[in-house]
Amino acid sequence: MGLQTQPYGIQGMLKEGHKHLSGLDEAVLKNIDACKQLSTITRTSLGPNGMNKMVINHLDKLFVTSDAATIVNELEIQHPAAKILVLAGKAQQEEIGDGANLVVSFAGELLQGAEDLIRMGLHPSDIIIGYTKGANKAVEILEGLVEEGSDTMDVRNKDEVILRMKAAVASKQYGQEDILCPLIADACIQVCPKNPINFNVDNVRVAKLLGGGLHNCTTVRGMVLKGDTVGNIKRIEKAKVVVIAGGVDTTATETKGTVLIHSAEQLENYAKTEEAKVEELIKAVADSGAKVIVSGAAVGEMALHFCERYKIMVLKIGSKFELRRFCRTTGAVALLKLGSAVNPDDLGYVDSISVEEIGGARVTVVRNEKGGNSVTTVLLRASTDSILDDLERAVDDGVNTYKALCRDSRIVPGAAATEIELARKLKEFSFTETGLDQYAIAKFGESFEMIPKTLAENAGLNAMEIISSLYAEHSSGNVRVGIDLEEGACKDVSTLNIWDLFVTKFHALKYAADAVCTVLRVDQIIMSKPAGGPSRRDQPAGMDNED
Repeated sequence: MGLQTQPYGIQGMLKEGHKHLSGLDEAVLKNIDACKQLSTITRTSLGPNGMNKMVINHLDKLFVTSDAATIVNELEIQHPAAKILVLAGKAQQEEIGDGANLVVSFAGELLQGAEDLIRMGLHPSDIIIGYTKGANKAVEILEGLVEEGSDTMDVRNKDEVILRMKAAVASKQYGQEDILCPLIADACIQVCPKNPINFNVDNVRVAKLLGGGLHNCTTVRGMVLKGDTVGNIKRIEKAKVVVIAGGVDTTATETKGTVLIHSAEQLENYAKTEEAKVEELIKAVADSGAKVIVSGAAVGEMALHFCERYKIMVLKIGSKFELRRFCRTTGAVALLKLGSAVNPDDLGYVDSISVEEIGGARVTVVRNEKGGNSVTTVLLRASTDSILDDLERAVDDGVNTYKALCRDSRIVPGAAATEIELARKLKEFSFTETGLDQYAIAKFGESFEMIPKTLAENAGLNAMEIISSLYAEHSSGNVRVGIDLEEGACKDVSTLNIWDLFVTKFHALKYAADAVCTVLRVDQIIMSKPAGGPSRRDQPAGMDNED
């Protein structure tokens, strides 16, 4: 029997089955490597010529998209350091709605630079100081690149909105931005409140219907509900609406009761009283002037019969969120159940409700042409589900860009012109520094070259030629020169009309630098043994996550 040696050091302190990684090679460089792998995935999808990724998630749902936010969301990333980059991308998506790819790809490039510097012998803390200085200087330079006069704009001016939205939509749907942007701009301007800062993204809805093509897309002032009306009335105009959340049906009593019936007459009368009661309830709605009942739950046969008799249209909306939006569109107040007193103030108004057949699917179109910040729907048409999903993401990006420009409408040159200028100025700035962090600042500046390089590579151009000619133009003072991907040459972006929002670049830069500094600050990884039991993925149906 051999002697059993007692574990010592950290092994003796922690439970059996743990993992402990420390030091530059094991922790820092492994973390950097994981993050680089993630940014390699997203990088090829950057820009208008970005390639699509085919991602199949754990529920077997297929995504074909070049939208980095969707890609990193659906990849189940396990590595803790790469998760930090994913969180930075998500923060960008939630804050601005565009530029998630820029965050992840730029952070990966910064970490690549950090790895080179670590191998040269620099300490991670020197790199962090240099990167922080570089980020602060970059924000200063970025503010100097803002186009004059762009800080004041009329958010209801369609041409100015399209100008700022074009780059965000083109990065998802290149070549189709001229069709999509006017649609999105129209929808956003229609629901823009008096104070644009309060613009609500949820007021622009998207309805996806198979069939047709992009040229069939339209905007509808109001809502498009999938499904038919209940009953035979299919069209109604200029009508008042009553919304009943609990369903249109005879309600059962809360307590159990027994009814003794002695004769056939009593049985007949019993059935008649039920009918009379339902008729009384429907008549009360009809007397209030309402021509449409919208139900949040089931519609009973008998109630429907009387609705038909009183020429009342019946609509059923199953989702409570859709019901809330419907109330917002029509200005109605939802009543709890049939039989609640109907106040004239609780009634909503619609210009028209009609059932239309679009591409083989029956949809109910609720139109409300009156102004005010109600709801507008962008009706998208395409040949396959995955194209429709991608179009929806482009619309989402456009709407989020509108929300961002309502808060800050400043613009900077797009098409990599801003990035080259940042790279050039930061390199100059690094020469003025004396400490070791000057190398990190130079690397921070160099990392910006990744954007024009990637844009050129994705478009099949010679990246080195493009970057050197961009540097040459910028050195001679043409700060607005970017890449024209169609001709494969460098041109002034003001003639191409490619502008990016200042806030998109500002937040992307901030989030990427923060994520990189967080990853570089880690020098040890200690992982406990995973708990037993089924993993989160094997949860039984119907179970929700804790959060």
